[in-house]
Amino acid sequence: MQLNGWDHALKVTADGKGIVGHAGAVLLRKAADQLGFTARLSAALRRKGSSPLLDRGTVLASLAVAIALGATSMSDIALLAHLSPVLGTAPSGPTVRRALDLAGTPRMLDRIARARAKAREHAWNLIEETPAGFPWLAVAGKTLTGWLVIDMDATLVTASSDKEGAAPTWKMGYGFHPLAAWCANTRECLNMLLRPGNAGSNTFTDHKEVLAAALRQVPARFRRKILVRVDGAGASHDLIGHLLSLSTPRKKVLFTCGWTIMDADEDAIRQLPAAAWKPGITQDGRAEEDKDVAEITGLTTRAGNWPDGLRWIARRVKPSRRHLRNLTGYEKKTGWKYSITCTNIPGDGISGVPGSHHAQYIDVLHREHAAVETSGVRTAKAMGLRNLPSIL
Repeated sequence: MQLNGWDHALKVTADGKGIVGHAGAVLLRKAADQLGFTARLSAALRRKGSSPLLDRGTVLASLAVAIALGATSMSDIALLAHLSPVLGTAPSGPTVRRALDLAGTPRMLDRIARARAKAREHAWNLIEETPAGFPWLAVAGKTLTGWLVIDMDATLVTASSDKEGAAPTWKMGYGFHPLAAWCANTRECLNMLLRPGNAGSNTFTDHKEVLAAALRQVPARFRRKILVRVDGAGASHDLIGHLLSLSTPRKKVLFTCGWTIMDADEDAIRQLPAAAWKPGITQDGRAEEDKDVAEITGLTTRAGNWPDGLRWIARRVKPSRRHLRNLTGYEKKTGWKYSITCTNIPGDGISGVPGSHHAQYIDVLHREHAAVETSGVRTAKAMGLRNLPSIL
């Protein structure tokens, strides 16, 4: 790691005079430098025989900080000009463009991904050494110690102009439909694929690519126990088959996935005796009212069309007003709205998590996937995703 010394005497206090604008930008840059990420970016982007006035790794780190501050175009790098006494001279728009052109080749993108993974490994080592330790996920009062949880989700990003790759979206808008994988433990975006607005929600090749790149971002010793959660929009035969294939003698991969309900599923639910339904549980472990859970694995005729080792968990809730127009005939007749989760969590549950074999726990574990909408997607948009890709 190359030290530049800019932050050696840096102090943050609350008793000074005057106002410092965008002070958080300094801390973002400091974190990148201290983790060695800026230096690793510089090494990744270094070309033999080239010696630019402004280091390209530093330029990209500065651009990331500017985006976090609200930059919507390359020229907005000027936001950092007032921080030049601390961070040094801010790069110009043309310099940013040249750095992005250099970084955009497949070879350079792979080197940048490796730099990100190395910096992440260092950061996770530091987190692990804190008194609180690594943040293992807690669901319904049970801690998934040793399990890394990856949530996959897509979102829509509106383009206000005819940007490259933009297309009409399924919500009658225009823009992009990126797919990403977030680490629920640390709330980090491990990988993201920028796709046109008309990209499918359940495109297997995109899910496979994003998940593979996300797993490469995870330090090797954290890959031994992985739990992947995908909503119903991403469910497909190919994806479920692929998730089942990821487990090895040295690595256990479990998953929960949303499920599109068909007539055969409703037939299975119809066969459930009243006593099979048990109260659902909340994220803090309390019993829910008017929300029940039951397993239909042995009742669904669709099981024969899917790989072995799968389980199906049904959930029923009293429909809200917004659900009324989309209820099926069976749901209108019973007065319940149903949803189903598909999983490969075995009958003896998740290793090290007592009670995780129960249908109620699998249900609440999958529903916790919805947190990615706030801690993942919304945070990413607030930090600049809504403005990408940039205009000149």
